[in-house]
Amino acid sequence: MNTLDDAVVITGPQPGPTSLIIGGVHGDETCGSQAVLAAMHDVQVQKGRVLLLFGNPRAIRKNCRFTETNLNRMFRPDSELSQAERASYEYGRAQQLKPYFAEASALLDIHASFTPGSLPFIICEPQSYAVASQLPASIVVSGFDRVQPGGTDYYMNRLGKIGICLESGYLGDPASRKIAQDGITSFLRARGHIDGMPISGSKQTRLSVFLQYRTQTSSFKLARAFNDFAVVRQGEQIGHDGPRSIVAPKTCRIIFARDHSAIGEEAFLLAE
Repeated sequence: MNTLDDAVVITGPQPGPTSLIIGGVHGDETCGSQAVLAAMHDVQVQKGRVLLLFGNPRAIRKNCRFTETNLNRMFRPDSELSQAERASYEYGRAQQLKPYFAEASALLDIHASFTPGSLPFIICEPQSYAVASQLPASIVVSGFDRVQPGGTDYYMNRLGKIGICLESGYLGDPASRKIAQDGITSFLRARGHIDGMPISGSKQTRLSVFLQYRTQTSSFKLARAFNDFAVVRQGEQIGHDGPRSIVAPKTCRIIFARDHSAIGEEAFLLAE
C-alpha cells in the first residue's frame, strides 16, 4: 500500500463472504488506524475476501477528528445534508468509500471514546447481534441509527447488511489498540475468514440509546465529569446550556458527555 487513501484487499484460497474493516474514520482515534495497518501486514485470510481501509486519510495525517465536517455523519441521504456538508472533503471521501460498502456484506468500523476510563463497547442494531456477541466488549448499544444517523454502520444497515462499530476504550489509552486488534481478529473469525475461536468477553449487556442532546447555546458546561455509562438519576442535573439547567428525564445511562462552546454540538447521549 502506497498511501492512506488506498484499500488493501486480502483474498483467501477458499470461497467465503466479503467483509470490510475500517479504522481512522475519526483521524485522532489512532487505535483503529494502527490496528488496521497491522492487519494489512499480518492477516492471512483462509476464506473469502477482506477489505481494509483508512476512513479519513486527511484527518489521520493531521491527527484531528475531521478536517471540515464529521465523516461519520456523511452517510445520510444527500437531502438531509447541508450545502456546506456536501461541499466538504469528508462528503467526497464518503462517496469514495461507498463502493466498498457495496462489495461487503459486513462492516467493522473501529473507534475510540474521548472519555477517559471509557469501557470498550459495541454499537450496532439487532440484525448484527450474532456477530457482535463474538467481539471483545461487554456492552452492546443499539438505537444510534435513530438518534445519531449518518455513520458507516448506519449506511450498512440501510443496505440491509451487518454494520458494527467497535468503541475500543479511551483514545488516549494505549490498551485501546489491543482491544482494536482483538476486535479485528474476533470479527474475522466470526465471519469465517480465519480459523480459531473469537476472543469474546463476558456476557454482554444490551442498551438502547433514546436521546441525543444538542447544544442550544455556545456555552454548554457539564455539572461534573461523567464516565461513559455512568448512571444518572431522574431529575439529576447533567449540565447547563447557557442559563438553562439540563436534567435527566429518567434514570438511565449517559454516554459521550463533554463541554461545548458552539451551538448544535452533540453534548451527550442517554441510554437505557
